[in-house]
Amino acid sequence: MTQTESQLAQPVVGSDGAAVVASELRKSYKDVEAVRGVSFEVASGEIFGFLGPNGAGKSTTIAMLCTLTVPSGGTGRVAGFDVVTEQAQVRQRIGLVFQDTTLDDYLTASENLRFHAELYGVPREVVGPRLRQVLELVDLWERRDNLVQTYSGGMKRRLEIARGLLHSPRVLFLDEPTVGLDPQTPVAHLELHHRAPPARGDHHLPHHPLHG
Repeated sequence: MTQTESQLAQPVVGSDGAAVVASELRKSYKDVEAVRGVSFEVASGEIFGFLGPNGAGKSTTIAMLCTLTVPSGGTGRVAGFDVVTEQAQVRQRIGLVFQDTTLDDYLTASENLRFHAELYGVPREVVGPRLRQVLELVDLWERRDNLVQTYSGGMKRRLEIARGLLHSPRVLFLDEPTVGLDPQTPVAHLELHHRAPPARGDHHLPHHPLHG
């Protein structure tokens, strides 16, 4: 895999200054080797992207770093915590935008985000201001009370990004972040990373380059 990166001036995460560290990460499914010894380090405040063809192991690598699947070998640390032995601590400190939508179409945008805030234990006095902050960031504040089933694909994608930022994660993982967005949107999407209020969060790991 190759990588593209852009620096952001943000605080340091972890004692070694790295937000994400992967060392010889491997994942095999029976006779299929999905990831073959991937190693990289991502500094705090960095936007880091995976480039590669379908089947290169990009999503599997993200899944290992997000504790969704256990590595077959190697080690990974996110926000200073081991992805195998300290899974709970990793999950508390990350945000994740999946490749496929995971929104509840029968709820409004606000209801989707409030449910997420409850799951992550966001203090109730913080939820209202934070909800407005992230929805304005993705230009959906005026549509906050509309059912998600009335949203376009691009609007749903933006709402999922807002949800990923809501609980102020240390590290935000984006799997195919530009899927469903309009051709002009990825540029604004990259700007969003720079405008996103840091709160506790300061790092983003996109799966794909942010361009049209």
